[in-house]
Amino acid sequence: MDCVLFRHGIAIEREEWEGPDGDRPLTDRGAKRVEQVAAGFKWLELQPTHVVTSPLVRALDSAKILHHALRVRSALQIIDELLPDAPPERLLTLLSELPPESCALCVGHEPHLGLAASVMLAGKPSTAFPFKKAGACLIEISMPLKPGKGSLRWWMGPSQLRALGKKRVKAEQGEG
Repeated sequence: MDCVLFRHGIAIEREEWEGPDGDRPLTDRGAKRVEQVAAGFKWLELQPTHVVTSPLVRALDSAKILHHALRVRSALQIIDELLPDAPPERLLTLLSELPPESCALCVGHEPHLGLAASVMLAGKPSTAFPFKKAGACLIEISMPLKPGKGSLRWWMGPSQLRALGKKRVKAEQGEG
């Protein structure tokens, strides 16, 4: 199984938002950058079979953009296992229920995603794996899923993913 962990795009700052934190949306710039990252995912030939997301608006908005841009056939799933304070092991339990040939795109938050990546790769939670907003990694997981047995295929920040997206657009226009 392939598992892509993706941190939501740039959201309105907490200090500038009057409503509940969970309702903070992406900024226009944040939404545009997620679209550009989606083009980078296409360059990487990423073809998710499942998109799961935190219910918080900034993650849900990011997931909807990616789900649409990558033309994922299955329905978008909203899960509490991707909330910022969820135990990372709960996400692993959910992933272990998917078919072994799946490619799961998980849209969430820090510090949760970094902790989940560390459990998959190193076997225990660690803050040594932080994600930037709109950054992602792909971890290959063999089934049955066991902590520490994942293999990192790539880990990229948002600027790297957007650069790949620009490469894809140029190639489609016959410039690359």
